[in-house]
Amino acid sequence: MDDEVTDSDSVQPEDSAPRARRGGPRSVKRSLASIVLGFETIVVFLAALVTYGLSSIPPFVALGGGALLVLALVALIGLLRYSWSYPVGWALQAIVIATGFITPAMFFVGALFAAMWAYCMINGTRIDNQKEPS
Repeated sequence: MDDEVTDSDSVQPEDSAPRARRGGPRSVKRSLASIVLGFETIVVFLAALVTYGLSSIPPFVALGGGALLVLALVALIGLLRYSWSYPVGWALQAIVIATGFITPAMFFVGALFAAMWAYCMINGTRIDNQKEPS
């Protein structure tokens, strides 16, 4: 009687149920910040290659510094669940702007990303506050 279904076959253990996401719904501020940091990571990586190609500083400094900045940006994406990560994001924006002293085009690029970061922080917070139940 292999075709019979026993009670033990139809009962699923409680652990097999899908788990709810911890921390509730993701905030708009966090989503926007992760998008900006993701694109900024790509641009900083490419800027490190440009700096290396221009030979304005030693290759180890250009590629090593670029790699450290890229790793910091990627790590920050994962840390956005903590409130202290947003001031760290502002500090990274300042560092990206400061890379303009090595590659002058980064003053402009860094300012654009800092402006996008500011927009995301201001409007993301505003939208999150509007979504909260009163």
